Amino acid sequence: MIFGRHRFSHLENILLIVTLAKTVCDAVIVTSTARDMGQDALTFKKPVLKYFPNVTSGTTSVPMADRWPQKHRKQELWAQQLSGSAHVVNKRLFPLTAGNDVVSRNITMVLENLLKNYESSQLPTHGKDHPTIVRTNMLIRSMGPISELDMDYSMDCYFRQYWRDSRLSFLGPIKNLSLSIKMLERIWRPDTYFYNGKNSYVHTITVPNKLLRITQEGDILYSMRLTIKAKCPMELRSFPMDRQSCPLIFGSYAYTTQHLVYQWQSGSSVDFVKGMALSQFDLISFPQRNLTFKRREGEFSVLQVNFNLQRHTGYFLIQVYVPCILIVVLSWVSFWIHREATSDRVGLGITTVLTLSTISLDSRIDLPKVRYATALDWFLLMSFFYCIATLLEFAGVHYFTKVGSGEIPVDEEEWLDAEGPPEEAVGCIATDIPDTSQSPSLRSGRRRSSLICPIYNDPLNYGISTLSSPSCQQQQQQAHRHNRVMCVTRQTQTERHVPKWQQLLYCLAGDDAYRRQRQREAAHAAAGDVGVISRHVNSVSHIDKAARILFPASFGLLNLFYWVAYYTCQEEFGWRDPPIAPFSH
Repeated sequence: MIFGRHRFSHLENILLIVTLAKTVCDAVIVTSTARDMGQDALTFKKPVLKYFPNVTSGTTSVPMADRWPQKHRKQELWAQQLSGSAHVVNKRLFPLTAGNDVVSRNITMVLENLLKNYESSQLPTHGKDHPTIVRTNMLIRSMGPISELDMDYSMDCYFRQYWRDSRLSFLGPIKNLSLSIKMLERIWRPDTYFYNGKNSYVHTITVPNKLLRITQEGDILYSMRLTIKAKCPMELRSFPMDRQSCPLIFGSYAYTTQHLVYQWQSGSSVDFVKGMALSQFDLISFPQRNLTFKRREGEFSVLQVNFNLQRHTGYFLIQVYVPCILIVVLSWVSFWIHREATSDRVGLGITTVLTLSTISLDSRIDLPKVRYATALDWFLLMSFFYCIATLLEFAGVHYFTKVGSGEIPVDEEEWLDAEGPPEEAVGCIATDIPDTSQSPSLRSGRRRSSLICPIYNDPLNYGISTLSSPSCQQQQQQAHRHNRVMCVTRQTQTERHVPKWQQLLYCLAGDDAYRRQRQREAAHAAAGDVGVISRHVNSVSHIDKAARILFPASFGLLNLFYWVAYYTCQEEFGWRDPPIAPFSH
């Protein structure tokens, strides 16, 4: 009986020793010598577990000192000291809620011990012969707007940085710790800033959107949600068929390459949220590179990513190009309007010019006042040219328009003021008159009657000789009584042929004599004179006939050349060196 009781007590002590060993080995050890004690616990676990390899316990506590065997008193005293002062915590020894509270308290003590002798102003590799490496990646949630007026762009992204700080390494069952952002003020972190940034900020609703995570090896993840507004130098000569490359450049503000080096994280360093799209652009590519940027203070490690964009032209086709083309085509309607409908043709031409002016002003509201002309400017100028050319074409047609239909009445005094030799008088000529100056009143009356007679003749009598009109018969009778003056048709006078180029010169010079000659010929032809080339007053101008073909054909060819040139002659994307202008603090 005594032997059995002694044997049972021995087995109970061994069981307690094994339970304590498992408790120590599965605990989070939080002391300044955590690693050494953890190794001691592992060493202590191996020789004990060989007795009861399958023993498990869920609610066992550390036994009292008098329950231990004599040969294990040293281990018992060490375990009690460890559990009392070093806070050995085993999650199996507590209920779920109580265990979480204990673990949280011990995580806090882990951090306190890690930061006890930590110097946040020193780099992780301080005193070593190699720089600290910061790896970076980005996840872009949204991008835009992209402003041509301010030449910048905005984007919302998750900006992540990774580096290793061996001073923050620890041991325990927890592989990584997600910490409050308040810990950022107590540890070293890279001084990253954006070289081409304009107005960037961290989101703070409902709390600052930052994440800090530390692994057992001392690897640190620092992530934050940023809205970045950066410069984007644009070349708008091909607008709106242009391509733009918007860079994002960032690096250290104070540390040179001897102390801090930035690298893109391997794999997909820049990525986009699935389904992200831009309103006016297509994202063609987004290449990345590492480079060294020289400043007066030294060489600095810099990372760069270029967002290569291709602009959509659909909006501009609908809002600018198609309306301009239709307005130019509308201006050509005047070529089919009667050339003596002056008010109609001039009103149509002015309306098209004013409409183009409105479209031109609206299209340049969102564009900067650059020193060069864009592709859109050239198209608007071409449209303006054709509308104004339509007005000038009608000015030429109107200049050569014949008078006599009543649309353009001619006063009697205007004809009386006409100067010229007697043979230029239209309608009547003097025969057998040795000196017309002998009867000035007769000459004046003859000129008046001969000039007015054919012009204001009844249009129904066009083609009938002027001898049949009562006024001309009275004129003939008066001529027979006074020196046999006869009113006859000019059978010997023919139209003086003027070359086309000379007619154009007369038109540009505003030759009034030539214009009067044309008016006389038109009036004489309306009276039916023999030998005068007949020109019907309401006939279609040859200029209008030519313009109906030349204007559409030339406009179509220019449009073809315009679109082919701007769509085929586009610059390829490339790196710009240096990415930004050198500067110094």
